[in-house]
Amino acid sequence: MRVLMLTSEFPPRIGGIATHVAGLAQALRELNASVTVVAPASPAPTGADDQVIRYSPFIRAQPMADWALGRWCRALVEAQPFDLLHVHGLRPLRAALTTGLPVLFTNHTSGFLQTLVTGGARLRKLARLIARCDHLLAPSEELVAGARAAGFRGPATYIPNGVDDTRFSPGEATELRHHWGIAPHEIVVVIARRLVAKNGVADAARALGLTSMAVRFVFVGEGPERATIERELAANGGQARALLVGALANDRMPEVYRAADFCLLPSLMEATSIAGLEAMATGRALIGTRVGGIPALIADGVTGLLVAPRDPPAIAAAVNALAHNRERCTRMGHAGRARVVAEFAWQRIAERTLQAYRETLAAREIKIRQA
Repeated sequence: MRVLMLTSEFPPRIGGIATHVAGLAQALRELNASVTVVAPASPAPTGADDQVIRYSPFIRAQPMADWALGRWCRALVEAQPFDLLHVHGLRPLRAALTTGLPVLFTNHTSGFLQTLVTGGARLRKLARLIARCDHLLAPSEELVAGARAAGFRGPATYIPNGVDDTRFSPGEATELRHHWGIAPHEIVVVIARRLVAKNGVADAARALGLTSMAVRFVFVGEGPERATIERELAANGGQARALLVGALANDRMPEVYRAADFCLLPSLMEATSIAGLEAMATGRALIGTRVGGIPALIADGVTGLLVAPRDPPAIAAAVNALAHNRERCTRMGHAGRARVVAEFAWQRIAERTLQAYRETLAAREIKIRQA
């Protein structure tokens, strides 16, 4: 299987799409697929990697950007053989559809759901674009249903995000807790989220003032909601028990999760949360909202707790429940780790993705024979 993977994000950029593409590409290679990743150039040093091709989007305004990237991709496809093209992120999709290869599109963003609610010309334009894909993949059942509601009639498959269960594994991070100035008796809750409205981090900040005084919230991420979060913490007296550490590279995150007693996903929209998977893989219980793909991760009362979105008192009650029962918290963490290994390890996700590739190629072959 010769796969060309075109993505809007890739490490060292921090983000869900970047993490997903890097993990999936590696897992597919371990299953003997040949995977070439095409990603935007990065201002940060990336090192030499003959399996990753960087392009410079010297034209940024659409539709000229689509035309330039499409021309570049067609030249690449003419120079070396590929069986199919797997696109991650909406931005490069139009260019990918000009190559003549079978195209699978992974719809990562919950922003698609907002477009579905808004409707109008933007939704009609998006629907026409994804209708040209051979196969649509999505990391939540909600996103699959959204594509169907937008009129997509082709094959659509739910394949969740994955996690490296070897790198994200249980352990302790006593030194990091000490560096953060957190006493041994204090309960650390990690919220690893970009600080944007859809991630509900402001609700977590509102909830902190309602929690036990032994609870500390560590916010890992950056974004436009930071000022809002700081105001909420100041308003409810939570500033002294909150730590905003900013965005961290993914290779630092295993230690961050290990420093937590449990983790929190207060999202308003979500697919299969990579942060949630990483937390569970490190053996940490997880509190999450009942939105998108989060209930597919959390078995309520077994691997963590589910709460309503936009409900700071409910978040605080769940935090207090785990903070006052460390034994239960540990038990949930063990159960979450076992579930991740069985269902969400990258090898499992890569196997399901390869099956989607095979189905796409078989369908294309049938079309050719019938033509």
